[in-house]
Amino acid sequence: MQQSVLPLISCKDPNFAQLFVESLRDFGFGALVDHPLNMPRVRTIYEEWRHYFSAGVDKTYAMDPVQQDGYFSLQVAEHAKGSCQRDFKEYFQYYSWGRCPPKLQEHLAAHFDQAINFASELLAHIEREAPPAAMVNLSEPLSGMIAGSRQSMLRVLHYPPMSQGMSAPRAAPHEDINLLTLLPAADGPGLEIRARNGEWIKAPNQPEQLLVNIGDMLQEVLGGWLPSTTHRVVHSPDSASYGRMSLPLFLHPRPEVKLSARYTAASYLQERLGELGVLPAPTD
Repeated sequence: MQQSVLPLISCKDPNFAQLFVESLRDFGFGALVDHPLNMPRVRTIYEEWRHYFSAGVDKTYAMDPVQQDGYFSLQVAEHAKGSCQRDFKEYFQYYSWGRCPPKLQEHLAAHFDQAINFASELLAHIEREAPPAAMVNLSEPLSGMIAGSRQSMLRVLHYPPMSQGMSAPRAAPHEDINLLTLLPAADGPGLEIRARNGEWIKAPNQPEQLLVNIGDMLQEVLGGWLPSTTHRVVHSPDSASYGRMSLPLFLHPRPEVKLSARYTAASYLQERLGELGVLPAPTD
């Protein structure tokens, strides 16, 4: 019988790889502790960027609709696939090559590099635990798909305080596009995961934890053996008046990587960005 609570898994456990992949199979998510990411630095990033957003973002950092870097205001934030209502959030998308306010780049760049390195290790664990039937159609090893990629992206996310009576979603139910998402503990609760039985369960939010979840690209690459999972961010009394910060890393392969007979990474990303309302939808 499936658990209704996402278990915490220690990266120091001798059976970590097995436990991690089992959690991905059961929930689409793994909740990790004793991981290598620098959580005091993450909390510093939250503090720095909360002040930055509250002071107003310089127009020179407005989102680039082609490159997809920079600041996405409440007015241009994405909406969930199939929804017309934009999520009530603002965010800054940081790529290793992209724009960033110089005074905020040091901590962000250091976290980006550390998260990418750990994500590569996690992909290697998945490769070792996956059955041959799931790996047979891979165009190259999973960890090789991200080698040299310039598409992986950090999103500094701010869910602003909400006035009484507001009904806009913080983040409507959705699945992520990429291979893996690495999400260090937010500075407030609100994330919920749809279990395989359809039940919504609250994700743990302990100060030192790291959540890792499957993206649709990894589901595509492995032929559905690791299914991506619907999740959402809901209103919480703890963050309704103060807001909420989070810092997901979206791990992407190189554009030319063949995900399946249907898609390259580039064609899949283009299609999904159109569905999210941040690029024009492709036409036939």
